[in-house]
Amino acid sequence: MYGFEALTFNIHGGFLEAIVRGFRSGMLTTADYNNLSQCETLDDIKMHLSATDYGPYLQNEPSPLHTTNIVERCTQKLVDDYNSLLVQATEPLSKFLEYITYGYIIDNVVLIVTGALHERDVQELLEKCHPLGMFDGIATVAAAHNMAELYRLVLVDTPLAPYFSGCITSEDLDDMNIEIMRNTLYKAYLEDFYTFCKKLGGATGELMCDLLAFEADRRAVNITINSIGTELTRDDRRKLYSSFGLLYPYGHEELALCDDPDQVRAAVEKYPPYQPIFAKIEYGESQMLDKAFYEEEVKRLILTFEQQFHYAVFFAYVRLREQEIRNLMWISECVAQNQKNRIHDGIVMIF
Repeated sequence: MYGFEALTFNIHGGFLEAIVRGFRSGMLTTADYNNLSQCETLDDIKMHLSATDYGPYLQNEPSPLHTTNIVERCTQKLVDDYNSLLVQATEPLSKFLEYITYGYIIDNVVLIVTGALHERDVQELLEKCHPLGMFDGIATVAAAHNMAELYRLVLVDTPLAPYFSGCITSEDLDDMNIEIMRNTLYKAYLEDFYTFCKKLGGATGELMCDLLAFEADRRAVNITINSIGTELTRDDRRKLYSSFGLLYPYGHEELALCDDPDQVRAAVEKYPPYQPIFAKIEYGESQMLDKAFYEEEVKRLILTFEQQFHYAVFFAYVRLREQEIRNLMWISECVAQNQKNRIHDGIVMIF
């Protein structure tokens, strides 16, 4: 395990505690959200955000604004903050920070492959990719016709290469196979990240293993619900579940047998930590499940700020900023579409 020295990360002469305080002070507050919910136009939103850390990124955006402008500029702020941390980090923190980007790389690859399958313009697809998941040669992903080609032409030189062994087949890239590929890559990624964090040990290992276990369980639930009524067999489902988490292994066996969302609920509610999530949702309203999971994730991420000298705060910071951007996107869309009465339906409060 790494010693205490590895868990003190110096930036401009400060310690990890100073970084954590900076993270919290830079997030939008409840008062910010209350003010944003009163905005009448996107320009009003821009004006309010000008007094926050997002201000410099929005100041040169011309009117009329669009939701995409706000989301792109706020995302760029996150990317710049992440890159600032990465260039000043040393091992093992630098490796930890790199792991955070692997999920974005997977999503970008799937976005381009799916878009190419449906004959979307490659440049348009690249513009929709998340900046934290970009890599050299990403545009050539669109040229692959099967899993083997995708690996040989592009992914062999990316961090995803070790995760691709379970995906390499000669099958064509259709919608079903692409989703199987996405979930197979995510499974391998989460298991690898989990092992890395466990080796780090200490508070980092404890907190990150809990957070990644929650992510693995959430993905298991979503895989099950999304595969109901499809050609995916029960054995196929089992292969996509991560080999850790609170639901592993017995909950996975029950999930693999589920034929409708209420059976999924019954299987997962047996685990006390997940009972509050489903308590917020009426039977038959599985569409609200994503928000309930996000709310639970935010609670868990915030708890990482209560302990000192660990890396989980960096993971939590990126995830919380992503949720903050989702909140801003929801608010902006409600304002743009004159649906202000729905603003609070989609906001997941953070601090």
